[in-house]
Amino acid sequence: MQSGASSSGRRPRPVQVALAVGVAAAVTAGLTAASPQGGAATRRHGAAAPPPISVAVSDFPGAATSSPTSSPSPSAPTAATLPAGPTGTEPGTGTSPADTAAGASRIAAKSSPTPSPSPTPTSTPTSTRSTASAAPAATTTTAPRPDLTDPKWKEYAQQLVSSAENSTLDWRSQYPYIEDIGDGHGYTAGIIGFCSGTGDLADVITRYTQLKPGNILAKYLPALAMLDGSASHQGLDPTFVGDWQRAAADPLLQQAQNEERDRQYFTPAVTQAKADGLHALGQFAYYDAIVVHGPRGFATIRTAALAKATTPVKGGNETTYLNAFLDARKAYMLAGNPNRNTSRIDTEQRVFLQAGNLDLRPPLNWKVYGDSYTIPA
Repeated sequence: MQSGASSSGRRPRPVQVALAVGVAAAVTAGLTAASPQGGAATRRHGAAAPPPISVAVSDFPGAATSSPTSSPSPSAPTAATLPAGPTGTEPGTGTSPADTAAGASRIAAKSSPTPSPSPTPTSTPTSTRSTASAAPAATTTTAPRPDLTDPKWKEYAQQLVSSAENSTLDWRSQYPYIEDIGDGHGYTAGIIGFCSGTGDLADVITRYTQLKPGNILAKYLPALAMLDGSASHQGLDPTFVGDWQRAAADPLLQQAQNEERDRQYFTPAVTQAKADGLHALGQFAYYDAIVVHGPRGFATIRTAALAKATTPVKGGNETTYLNAFLDARKAYMLAGNPNRNTSRIDTEQRVFLQAGNLDLRPPLNWKVYGDSYTIPA
């Protein structure tokens, strides 16, 4: 949708722009240059009805030092030559009278011992350290950076848009909103300003009717189909405003508004921003632009930015590219009305960018149309 021009310090509620489902789909695939919209907005060409609903290892104290195994005392010798002791041990030192004659032989045997096999070591418990200490140290993982698909960050985005669109952070309070703001697009209604003259208000009611057949708004669908591109209220007055406000208390109409917002604006914007390598702030900048200017206006702004800077996904600097995008958007807004208020860029998005807050992390402090807002940490 497209905002209306504002020559005063206070913004009028944004004007709806022409939206094309085909163009919205093109946004997600990488938009190409599109000419600026001019004149009154009309329903998106080729628009289709909304789709159907759908165990720590303890350290071993170390290998114990075993005392040498004592060799058993040999039995009394029966010959002059002393039998060899057990393998790997020294013979016993006890003697008897019969041993005396063998003294010389014993001494000789000790001075020239018969080589013995290497002693068999006493079995020693295997230290758990030898097997466990080789385990790799724990690696530090970096948490993924947030983006607008995170429910918390999506909520931030809705609050930021609502501060400029509705002068409140309580965007849910806007479900029953409806009025003709005199922008040439008939009635403007709901959380982001769906319009009777641009087709997306009819899309919301069509989706609501899929969720709840026979609802009190379904009877207006034939009239809304005739009002595309018109500021007329024909077929709506005098009961449509009251019926909309009553129906807005129904969670199913609220669901329909949320789903059409996401289908036509939020999802295409975030998808394109992520494809361009942008993080949460850039995703929000795209979303705010497509809400205000529609898919075609957004495509024109993005094309102008690409002529000045390269997207991060193609090796460009994210801050440089976002500055170029905000410059292009401001120029696009002022081209339609040199007196248009651009505070949603100057004292909101540009403030976050200059602070280096590419992840759009709170606390967030900004001003729109002179009003101050804060999203606390």
